[in-house]
Amino acid sequence: MTERQPQNAQIIRAGEGKQDAVPLGAEIYLSRDISNVYRVLTPAGDVVVNTGIVFSAEENVRRLSAVSSNPVKKILFTQSHDDHIGGWKRFNTPETETIAQANFTHVRGYWRALGPTMIRRSRRLWSRDQKKEMTERPEPILTTTFEDSHSFELGGRRFELYATPGGETLDSCVVWMPQERIVFTGNLTGPLFGHVPNLYTLRGDKIRYVQWFIDGVQRVIDLRPELLITGHGEPVKGQEEIGRQLLRIRDATQYLKDRTFEGMNAGLDLWTLMATIELPPELAIGQGHGKVSWIVRAIWEEHLGWFRFESTTELYNVPPAAVSPDLVELAGGPEIVIARATRHLSDGRPLHALHLAEAALAAQPTCVEALRVKLQATEYLLDRNNRENFSEIRWLEAEAGTLRGALAQATA
Repeated sequence: MTERQPQNAQIIRAGEGKQDAVPLGAEIYLSRDISNVYRVLTPAGDVVVNTGIVFSAEENVRRLSAVSSNPVKKILFTQSHDDHIGGWKRFNTPETETIAQANFTHVRGYWRALGPTMIRRSRRLWSRDQKKEMTERPEPILTTTFEDSHSFELGGRRFELYATPGGETLDSCVVWMPQERIVFTGNLTGPLFGHVPNLYTLRGDKIRYVQWFIDGVQRVIDLRPELLITGHGEPVKGQEEIGRQLLRIRDATQYLKDRTFEGMNAGLDLWTLMATIELPPELAIGQGHGKVSWIVRAIWEEHLGWFRFESTTELYNVPPAAVSPDLVELAGGPEIVIARATRHLSDGRPLHALHLAEAALAAQPTCVEALRVKLQATEYLLDRNNRENFSEIRWLEAEAGTLRGALAQATA
């Protein structure tokens, strides 16, 4: 297979080599990073919006120091993920005020508590794109926090911060410069602007509340910005274009929420809703990070939780896979199960094939034919999807690599 990049998705990586800060107009400069860093210049000192990832800190400081020798008076965080806050120590000085939404400490708390889990899961998904490991995770010391809104003026420029907890974190906020009509949205709409929101990430995180997301997007729409600066990627220019894209994101998300609620009220099961709910052509937007079927599941589990009323066994600690060896034995052994899995794969049902291959492997973990069918089913999914969703592709590629290794070991 030839590796291709996801369609309609901009893959964001830390810049390699020396780059200059990019002027965005209005005395605002961008330093491109895994998550971008912005410096807003004022005669009384500068404002930094987010500080990038820890291992890019020195380069981000170098780039942005080249455009201004002013002291950094304020550091503003639009959210508390590592790639937004990692360079805080390098930008911070004794006279710097660091401002974040009041849930910042809570979100950082569970990320720190689950650090080994998050690192393990992220590495499995993103290891090919991470050239450095984050062995250091400095924690910013906040000077000021706010619940719903906060404002200040510096050097004749006004800054207003508004909470948008439906973004990637509960401490998500946007930064609004009303005189210039510029808004920094961070990752409110995800790392790929104009795509469906990622209400749940494969890496693992709390499910983002769908109505809070819709409300957050509406909050930005109501500002009527002329320039929208995202956490990743390039700014979006023009009030009309920004409004058009934000309305489409809002309306597409509202549509998915409404259809999911209708299906739930009609008594349809989760799997049926994931398989059947789609965006209509007039609301179709990219799925480079979030995915429609995942949003449906996130909405379901946000509102109804993990008990699906399908089986009493859901309430207890014995998973369905626990009886897979029994079912394989009753079927007549792994060979018969794999034969059926192969038929499913030939008929274009790779997920059915995966279920059966995994059952055979539960009965016989080193079964070569089961490993081979599982690999073929995984490669089938890679070859026949549109390679749009970055996380999905990375998971399938990681799985395929693991299976190739297991198969080589089993046949050695």
